[in-house]
Amino acid sequence: MSVSGMKKQLHKASQLLNERLMGAEGTKMDEDFLKMEKSVVIINSLLVELLSKTTEFLQPNPAYRAKLSMLNTMSRIRGQGRSEGYPQTEGMLGECMLQYGQELGAASEFGGALSGVGEALQQVAQARDALDVNAKRTFIDPLQELHNTELKEIRYQLKKLNGRRLDFDYKRRRRGKVPTEEVRQALDKFLTSKEQAERSMFVLLQSDVDQLRPLAALVSELLDFHRNAHRILLGLHGNLQARLTAASNRPERRFRPKKIRIRSEHNGSLGFYHQPSLTSTVSSDEFTVLSSRPGSPISCYADSKTVLDQPCCRAMYSFHPNHEGELDFNEGDIIILTNQVDANWYEGTLGSQSGLFPVSYVDVLVPLPLP
Repeated sequence: MSVSGMKKQLHKASQLLNERLMGAEGTKMDEDFLKMEKSVVIINSLLVELLSKTTEFLQPNPAYRAKLSMLNTMSRIRGQGRSEGYPQTEGMLGECMLQYGQELGAASEFGGALSGVGEALQQVAQARDALDVNAKRTFIDPLQELHNTELKEIRYQLKKLNGRRLDFDYKRRRRGKVPTEEVRQALDKFLTSKEQAERSMFVLLQSDVDQLRPLAALVSELLDFHRNAHRILLGLHGNLQARLTAASNRPERRFRPKKIRIRSEHNGSLGFYHQPSLTSTVSSDEFTVLSSRPGSPISCYADSKTVLDQPCCRAMYSFHPNHEGELDFNEGDIIILTNQVDANWYEGTLGSQSGLFPVSYVDVLVPLPLP
């Protein structure tokens, strides 16, 4: 710094101390200038906080934001153009559901539903990724550019104006000790700086269109995201409702313990070991000896108290007929088979009742003899 420059800085510091400590009055700006300056200060603070809050809104996890910032910086240093994306919460939840849905398999209704929800959530995550990219391009970048160019220039001009104002006030206060020409030059520089700063602030405050356009773009991007998410979730909701309806209309099935086929060590006859229920105790008739006939296979679902020496079946579901000639029975009943009418209907007896019943409602224990 030159000697004249150092002297000027000392003069400014002296004037500032006089104003702060001694109560000396400096040159006052006009009211319009002060209003514009106040508005510019508000806009500057607004942009700093708005850019930060928008990033937090799009990427809520601070740890991931810091990690991405570090990775993106390293990518720029290494000259790599590709940067890692923010892990969307919808995508992480969808990946978890999809993984376990695939492990449960397509045979599981719950597994299939999990896979469907997982895929839909991953689509929502992709839509949110698009929101991040588009909001940065249409909202964050324009406001960042405004902060880094126009507002930066205005801040510089206001700082320069304040320095020239201090220099002018110092020389004016020491009028007589400072040559008149220096005072006049200081005044000219002060007025020139004031006009430049005032003009820049005026242009900024009048450019409403340039400031409104990014805000409208952000709302448009949010609307597109929520519209896409609504479409994806609406389709998912319909699919889940269809699955729920199908599951509700499916005939109810009850648990029946499996029987283990055992051959007697004494006489070689075939029998079954019946697993006792949780409320029963082991009894002597857990083993049932079944008379076997050549050519008549015996199902492992034989009842422990019934000797299956004729064609019969067990009801898997209750059947209450709507037409005359059909047999009424409840789940678990043993029905004696007398005839197979066709591929869909059996004829049989239960107690003193006889009639027709659907093939799909029973499990054959001893089949009818071949014709």
